[in-house]
Amino acid sequence: MGDHNNQKRKQRLERRFENAIWKFRLITLVPVVMSLIGSVSCFVLGTYDEITVLKKVIQGRFSYESGTLLIGKVVGGIDFYLIGIALLIFGYGIYELIISDIDVRQQDNSQERRNLLNIDSLDSLKHKLTKVIIVALIVTAFKVMVSFEVNTITELLQYCAGVLMLSFSAYLIGRTGKH
Repeated sequence: MGDHNNQKRKQRLERRFENAIWKFRLITLVPVVMSLIGSVSCFVLGTYDEITVLKKVIQGRFSYESGTLLIGKVVGGIDFYLIGIALLIFGYGIYELIISDIDVRQQDNSQERRNLLNIDSLDSLKHKLTKVIIVALIVTAFKVMVSFEVNTITELLQYCAGVLMLSFSAYLIGRTGKH
């Protein structure tokens, strides 16, 4: 009889412990919320960059030389948007993987939107984030290359190597989507 009570007590203790562990997953709400706030911040910063450039263009306050800087600022805004999207994907993916499926997404009849952020494993999340981060790095490199001045043959070769690497990166991103 004592052995039976001892076993029931162990089962209750185990159930309580497992329940506590299950609830502890809610700690991941902190990175989810912070990544969503970070995403909004990046969208605001990107929009600010785009509006700043638009104001200068509308007011005619630019020259050929400063036009390159303006293009860099536009590309910088796009970079902020891409980082914001990466943070959004991260927050969404962590929530769906650890906390719960998002019911609204399941109810959406549009197959494109349902699959847009369909993250069913950690590898899927990693794959989607990697693609967005690589695109953000390509955009950042493009931003630097827009203002790159070529004065020597060595600089021209470096510039061409940079363009080649960007092209190869874009090719690899396109290839990974087909497998």
